[in-house]
Amino acid sequence: MSDALADFETSSFSADGASRVIYRLGAGPAVIVMSEMPGITPLVAGFGRTVADAGFTAVLPHLFGDDGRGPTPAYTVSSLARACIRREFTVLAQGRTSPIISWLRALARDEHARCGGPGVGAVGMCFTGGFALGMMVDEVVVAPVLSQPSLPFPVTRSLRRDVGLSPADTARIQERAAAGTCVLGLRFTGDTFSPPERFEHLRELLGDAFVAVELDSSEGNPHGHKKAAHSVLTEDLDDRPGTPTRAALDQVLELFRSQLLGPAG
Repeated sequence: MSDALADFETSSFSADGASRVIYRLGAGPAVIVMSEMPGITPLVAGFGRTVADAGFTAVLPHLFGDDGRGPTPAYTVSSLARACIRREFTVLAQGRTSPIISWLRALARDEHARCGGPGVGAVGMCFTGGFALGMMVDEVVVAPVLSQPSLPFPVTRSLRRDVGLSPADTARIQERAAAGTCVLGLRFTGDTFSPPERFEHLRELLGDAFVAVELDSSEGNPHGHKKAAHSVLTEDLDDRPGTPTRAALDQVLELFRSQLLGPAG
């Protein structure tokens, strides 16, 4: 195992005919952490530790890439190319749910049975950003976080708005939102991979249940966010107290506390 994941317990989980490695750390209600491209990097593992330190069981499934390996441009392109040709991921089709989400829903149900609590949290990032929304089809997912959701790739006007779900799944998500489930979304304002139109559409679909955190990355912004800033919780996180990205991280953790631990958590 990579040193970046040495403190995580390793196991596997099988569903829908697929078995994948799972990395688990902590105790308490489960939070499924789905990595961004190129995979479970040291900073993604670090986010998992932050979740565990906050009183939860961080569960990191292997979805793509080399677990624990740090990102480089070549590795990221290679990992992205391999993921894009896999049928589990819907990268360019409108109004379709990625098949991998069914497996992730099964994982969430299994972790809820294992860890207990009122439900499960889920965080998707970049390539997996919208997967947390699709997992909301199941009642067990009560704290979904969409960090810079990038699928389907926003290469056309309609795809910029698309949230990567089938019409039936979209209707179910709307039902859950109307019943009180909060959906938290994070993005930098200049992020072209996670365009503003997608958040606008989420507001239209979910109303006040969608809480959008959009961090200023315009030229000359007062916090020094680079124009190409993308990864709110990992690569572009400034963890110093008082920074916008630290505030966004704290908002994510507070969502988990309120929904998974309750007022006394």
